[in-house]
Amino acid sequence: MIAIINYEAGNLASVSNAFKRLDEPHIITDEKDELDEADGIIFPGVGHAQPAMQSLKKNGLDTWLINTKKPVLGICLGMQLFYESSEEGESKGLGIIPGRLKKFDSSKAKVPHMGWNTFADISAHPLMNSLTNDQYFYYVHSYFAPINEFTVATCDYIEPFTSVICKDNYWGVQFHPEKSGKVGSLLLQNFLQYVNGHNEPSEVQ
Repeated sequence: MIAIINYEAGNLASVSNAFKRLDEPHIITDEKDELDEADGIIFPGVGHAQPAMQSLKKNGLDTWLINTKKPVLGICLGMQLFYESSEEGESKGLGIIPGRLKKFDSSKAKVPHMGWNTFADISAHPLMNSLTNDQYFYYVHSYFAPINEFTVATCDYIEPFTSVICKDNYWGVQFHPEKSGKVGSLLLQNFLQYVNGHNEPSEVQ
């Protein structure tokens, strides 16, 4: 079973609907004992980093996330909170992944980066099975993660940035797979296959 972390910055309904479309059992919870029972964790998020971290800390979910060994998929702000810090309000993150989020330069293009975009570069990883550079995912964000050693896919808007990050059991995507149609479902299926111990590639239906 999948657990979707319930906190004040979560885009819960759309993420839950994505798993309903996949006929995947899941719960939405802020209870640590229920998270402990789950096989995999979805860490969603929209909005501002600082109040999101405050919401996590209120229920001790920040500590739980830092210490869990379960597979965790961070989506959008959820991915960004894996990092050490952000220029957004000079906020601190969970510190799971090294690096500091930066804001796009609005003098060079419209900010936020909003709409459909492709991967510029992809590395081999179970989350990326059957995904290619010509598939489009849906983005909405003003802050981005620089490319580092844990980047497994990049995107290009104003400058290259990390689109998919994977470090140990923590995987994150800057885009919204739950709003990205069939290819978004494919990525979620790849995560579910990893959680369930299967490694065969998925196919877009």
